[in-house]
Amino acid sequence: MELRTLASGSSGNCILLSHKGVHLLLDAGISCKRILTDLRELGIDPKTVAGILITHEHSDHIAGLATLTKRLGVPVYASPGTARALRRRMAWPAGLLRDVEPGEEFALEEFTVRGFTTSHDAEEPMGFAFTAGSRRAAVVTDLGYVSDAVLEGALGAQLVVCEFNHDVELLRMGRYPYPLKRRILGEQGHLSNEAGAALALRCVEAGAHTVVLAHLSQENNTPALALGAARQALTGHADITVAVAPRQEPSPLYEV
Repeated sequence: MELRTLASGSSGNCILLSHKGVHLLLDAGISCKRILTDLRELGIDPKTVAGILITHEHSDHIAGLATLTKRLGVPVYASPGTARALRRRMAWPAGLLRDVEPGEEFALEEFTVRGFTTSHDAEEPMGFAFTAGSRRAAVVTDLGYVSDAVLEGALGAQLVVCEFNHDVELLRMGRYPYPLKRRILGEQGHLSNEAGAALALRCVEAGAHTVVLAHLSQENNTPALALGAARQALTGHADITVAVAPRQEPSPLYEV
């Protein structure tokens, strides 16, 4: 299994997973044009995308979804709450938008997919774990705290895309209004570098060899701060790949 982030951050999120010529997209928070351009530049025919999975309905995760589904005509999978929110925002051909219960495991071409509940200020957000053969990847972003459901979904994955949204001091001292700071720091907000590092350590102790730091705030974080927190937490763990997902362009290829 292979994974790339196409975009990561508050301005847009999209992840590409690939296995045996089959491709999935997780979120579509950048324009359809950018997604299709990125796929073609990576040598991927957009017609080989087998499905799109949506973590939640915030615009930085669905900005390109309506146009993308019209162009590709592939099924879109989301929790029942997220699906309700998407149906309120756009019209869907019958059968194209499919509800997936948290904890439900289902086959999608070469992948086995399982969603798990996360804590975020959206209708019914989920993270996702993907299995292909004996290999597993988990994507855990947009959550205020690490619950038992998150640990169950993430632990055991060889690759984890983990939220490192903000440095707490930068956020507290920054220009954001107090209500927004409180939202980000709350249990339905976003993980700090320290909380993300603690989750990364749990995942590495459970067998992860690659940790991708994702959803960094442009205002309240830097790649250097996020990497520093991750590397400090992972001191003593050799041969672990730790990298920051780029904000606006595709990442390097990570093999699971």
